[in-house]
Amino acid sequence: MKADRMFDLSGRVAFVTGAASGLGLAMAEVLAANGAAVALLDIDEAGLAAAAERIGAAGGKAETFVVDIGDPDRLNAAVDVIAARHRRLDIAIANAGMSAGPGYSVPAGRMENVERERWQRVLDINLTGTFETIRAAARHMIPLREGRIIAVSSIAGLMAEEMVGYAYAATKAGVVNLVRQAAMELAEHNVLVTGIAPGPFRTNIGGGRINDPEVAKAFEAIVPLKRIAHVDELKGLALLLASPASSFMTGITIPIDGGATAD
Repeated sequence: MKADRMFDLSGRVAFVTGAASGLGLAMAEVLAANGAAVALLDIDEAGLAAAAERIGAAGGKAETFVVDIGDPDRLNAAVDVIAARHRRLDIAIANAGMSAGPGYSVPAGRMENVERERWQRVLDINLTGTFETIRAAARHMIPLREGRIIAVSSIAGLMAEEMVGYAYAATKAGVVNLVRQAAMELAEHNVLVTGIAPGPFRTNIGGGRINDPEVAKAFEAIVPLKRIAHVDELKGLALLLASPASSFMTGITIPIDGGATAD
């Protein structure tokens, strides 16, 4: 089979959470560029409009839904609309997430200074929001007896990372096991569940903290390739996991980290 057929998403319907910018937008772009009709979900209404315009200008199909991933009712309603409008749902990317602030490398991130309210909000978005996204997608994929669900974790969910907050590390580790658990349950329905664990990428999470030269230098030090990735470098892996090329892959979380987890 030629590569263009292995990675062809023509006729597929997808949604991506946290799609107004950063990794979410990059993944939505590659799905649309390869034929999928993509729904973009995010809390940022202006960002969504710009993202949809960008995808449309490149020849893709995109629609938008303003959704706080911490609100399961709004999330489920949006997914139901997407599935009903297109009469199917093939691909779901649970990408929405938030920073927990700095890690224990600085005083503000040490455990005695972790705020309970911030901990709970990160839990609601990064872990519960991902679970609700997987559950919402699975409801529509099970009757079709096929589908791809991709959850975005982090290398902070695979290893100790002193530069990210406790809640972020804990929730991203939880996502890794959500992928395993859901993959096992949904395998009998031919719904494949996989995870992506990015290393340092230049995004706006945490207010774009990674663009601070000192912070960037610290992250670069843990990467054997000695640089921070561009969001476009995630597109190949996202396309692989969403496409027919990954038909025998489920239950795994794949690092994309410049070698950080191999050290």
